[in-house]
Amino acid sequence: MYKDLENKVAVVTGGSKGIGTAISERFGKEHMSVVVNYHSDEDGAKKAAEIVEKNGGKAVTIQANVSTEEGNQALIDAAVDNFGDLDVWVNNAGMEIKSPTHELSLDDWQKVISVDQTGVFLGCKTAIAYFEKHNKQGNIINMSSVHEQIPWPTFASYTTAKGGVKMFTKTIAMEYAKDGIRVNGIGPGAINTPINAKKFADKEQYDQTVSMVPMNRIGKPEEVAAGAAWLASSESSYVTGITLFIDGGMTLYPAFKDGQG
Repeated sequence: MYKDLENKVAVVTGGSKGIGTAISERFGKEHMSVVVNYHSDEDGAKKAAEIVEKNGGKAVTIQANVSTEEGNQALIDAAVDNFGDLDVWVNNAGMEIKSPTHELSLDDWQKVISVDQTGVFLGCKTAIAYFEKHNKQGNIINMSSVHEQIPWPTFASYTTAKGGVKMFTKTIAMEYAKDGIRVNGIGPGAINTPINAKKFADKEQYDQTVSMVPMNRIGKPEEVAAGAAWLASSESSYVTGITLFIDGGMTLYPAFKDGQG
């Protein structure tokens, strides 16, 4: 546990399931106060909030669309109104749509970009404006993916968004480093989350995915949450502008892992 995180206030977007829930629950173990955001899964957000409180933290849930300025303002208002401050903002909400690129509709393209890329921009903008106004050395964590680096055919909108998040994270990390505001990304690999449940239920697809991971296993949401807690803490006080890949080595060109080539 990181003592400096105790009583700090965090916003976690997309906190009702998967990695967002795991991060919220880990922040509860750090005795933080957490705004658990959700888009449609109110029950999931409430369950996450209950575990945050069971773990020793405080929590409130709020429905908000992170692809809008109003939604992000509602999140920061919830943090300040309920807990009096904001210290950490986690842009975790995301989505993906599989489609051959030549068949991908403009509407589906924009759906993914609006959440995965524009939502990150708006979350960062909102948080940084608060940190600057209150002279706070705040902390932002943007959830990216191994696919900010690894191409993924039939997921062009997703990889484009995550590639944009990578450079956006680096750019604003440089822009606000002088103010003590740290901005980092996390790039999860194959993680056992609800979005992957259907795929991993198929043994052939599961085994195929495992074969792409040098550590020969699928990751857990809690392992990603551990990285988020470290980045939020003062233990990483000299770290900004990076993507912390939590991927079992997936970005290490696993096709070569047996000395082939």
